[in-house]
Amino acid sequence: MPILLPEDYTYAFPKMHKVRQNIPADRLEDVADTLRKSLDREEIRAKIKPGANVVVGVGSRGVQNIALIVKTVVDFVKEAGGVVTIVSAMGSHGGGREDGQREMLAGYGITEETMGVPVITKVDSTLLGQTKTRGVDVWFDNVALAADLVIPINRVKFHTHFSGPAQSGLCKMLTIGFGNHVGCSTYHGSGFKWFGQTMLEAVDIIMEKANIGFGVAAVENAYDETYLIEAIPGENIQKREADLLKIAGENYPRIMIPEIDILVVKEIGKNISGTGVDCHVIGKSFNIDEFPLPVPDIDRMVVLGATEESHGNMIGIGNFDVCLREMFEQIDYESTYANGIAALSGDDAKIPIIAADYDEAMRIAVKLLRPGTDKKNLRIVTIKNTLQLTEIEVSDSLLPYVAEHPDLELI
Repeated sequence: MPILLPEDYTYAFPKMHKVRQNIPADRLEDVADTLRKSLDREEIRAKIKPGANVVVGVGSRGVQNIALIVKTVVDFVKEAGGVVTIVSAMGSHGGGREDGQREMLAGYGITEETMGVPVITKVDSTLLGQTKTRGVDVWFDNVALAADLVIPINRVKFHTHFSGPAQSGLCKMLTIGFGNHVGCSTYHGSGFKWFGQTMLEAVDIIMEKANIGFGVAAVENAYDETYLIEAIPGENIQKREADLLKIAGENYPRIMIPEIDILVVKEIGKNISGTGVDCHVIGKSFNIDEFPLPVPDIDRMVVLGATEESHGNMIGIGNFDVCLREMFEQIDYESTYANGIAALSGDDAKIPIIAADYDEAMRIAVKLLRPGTDKKNLRIVTIKNTLQLTEIEVSDSLLPYVAEHPDLELI
């Protein structure tokens, strides 16, 4: 039985036009020098006592210049008289195993040979207490807990599953990262609806029980280049991270077309976003009710494929209304479902309507549009993925908007 009626094939789709989005591209020219100046302030240097056992925590994926940043911090602490150890602070990444986390750090360029200090990836943790509001257990890495000084290093950015003044950054590393596998599982099991509040309450407990000297926070621009980096005294981490999150938002990639009938995404992928597609770009999420940034009003979405780096893990496909059969046949169900279940977001792994080819996918999407949509002037936007947004494609009806927008340019 045909899934569309004969009349659904009678109209032609509008012509598409390439458009350049002028997204801010400012970046640091000398990351190490900027960080060094931030570290070499009295309020930071005074934290390091001669002979102190100092733990530097690293572990988040995709942080640009991470090896350079860590080496700069390590050298600074050694010069100030501290005895440095690098500790993996990555929750359940690397399978939550010592060997897996060591392999991940090596992939970042962080080894004992490159850093010149020991690298420890043990995953044993101590229970420090429970959060006030929901009674969630707060765990912290044993090696870091015994240190005289702990220095978390992380990028500050929006999280794909929860909102709040602190999302992905130093607070998340202190709680989930240093919590190791047991801590990560505990926090995720508490539910994303309360995640922001739970995390901040957990940070308060960690600050009381562990010696958090200072953190190093990076902010990246829309092209994943280092835009800002600074050292933050431990007692100021929560407040300053909220400020940095706002700065991250000002430099975040986005689709500048406010109203879209059909968004076509050429590829999703784990190397693009942990959820395959960045919800802060498309304005669609099964976990976030209110977005901190302006997002487009999108009626229907079509996805065409996934990146090779995803290896069949097509988490995020559930956000779409239609996908291609070719993409569907490449799904690795085990990795996709495991990802969705572990993240308590099974909706992200649901399968959309499967179309035979691009033409059928688009016609299905049109059929699903809101009643009253002007199908003779369809507002269609095509993007490569939610990370690469400098060039997009728009349909004829959007050209007047492009012409008037100061940051959009017809190519």
